[in-house]
Amino acid sequence: MIRKTARMVALALVLALAAVACGDDATTTTAAGATTTASTGGDGGLSGQITVSGSSTVEPITARVAEAFDDANPDVRISVDGPGTSDGFVLFCNGETDISDASRAIKDAEVEACAANGIEVIEIKVAIDGLSVLTSQANTGASCLDFGDLYALLGSESVGFDSWSDANALAGELAAAGLGASHAPYPDAPLVITAPGEESGTFDSFIELVLAGVAEGRGTDENPRIDYVASPNDNVIIEGIAGNGTSLGWVGYAFFVENQDVVKALEVDGGDGCVAPTPQTIASFEYPISRPLFIYVNKAAAEASPAVAAFVDFYMGEAGLAAVDDAGYVRLTDEEWGFWTANWQSRTIGKVD
Repeated sequence: MIRKTARMVALALVLALAAVACGDDATTTTAAGATTTASTGGDGGLSGQITVSGSSTVEPITARVAEAFDDANPDVRISVDGPGTSDGFVLFCNGETDISDASRAIKDAEVEACAANGIEVIEIKVAIDGLSVLTSQANTGASCLDFGDLYALLGSESVGFDSWSDANALAGELAAAGLGASHAPYPDAPLVITAPGEESGTFDSFIELVLAGVAEGRGTDENPRIDYVASPNDNVIIEGIAGNGTSLGWVGYAFFVENQDVVKALEVDGGDGCVAPTPQTIASFEYPISRPLFIYVNKAAAEASPAVAAFVDFYMGEAGLAAVDDAGYVRLTDEEWGFWTANWQSRTIGKVD
């Protein structure tokens, strides 16, 4: 039976959670030694609502922070859902959410869309993820793929490839052109692909980190093939991969960890040999498709609502670090966590390049 993260159990569920109450102040020291202050306990707690949307990858972290916040603060309603990074930014830039979870950095066009609506964006990096290329536990025909292999199987030129072996000739062309080392020949077995759709930041990250370089070398469309089962729901992706013996797809690392009894992660060769996704290889970026995860805060919402500000303070304390661990992602270094805590505390707006 496929296990689900906490976010999957309550996808799109509005949680009755609390903001920090107005009583005693509690100071939290982060792993980096930075401090954040949030009011907890006392009578006459804060009221209002906090709305968070965006990445389904980051949602398990935010949901866990919200649950911990609720334990001490039952007076503010927090809504957390995960329709996807791109869809989340549409809501955020329209002023419909206070915080946007994102599995990629906000795009310049999205910053401009927010600015056009008077929304100033505070960027906060919260964790590191490794995009996990998955197949069924039953598939013994593949163990490691490089970017050329992934393009041959999943790229825009692979439309109509119904078998893994259909990609053999293309993989040979790519290797001859220096666009991959090629782990072909691939097995003569059905190629059943289930993966994120274009509303997902995980879709965007896969293009940027895996497909774009090969597509540029070929002069082709960098988007993946259009003939696969696309879903914004990571559970659907896991079920599709687990349910087909020679499947292929990709998700965030936490969803692999939660379901590794029914799916397996292929090693990925970024040019320095085959590397499996592990907390260590992801943290060091030795795993070639590691990526940062973010939350974005509407500055005006944080200034207008003590509840929003208190929740982000709480997020940047020990609760956030614990949520990253519990969700199956990888912590930032102490230095990085301190930097992003300071970026929040100073209310610095815009992308941090």
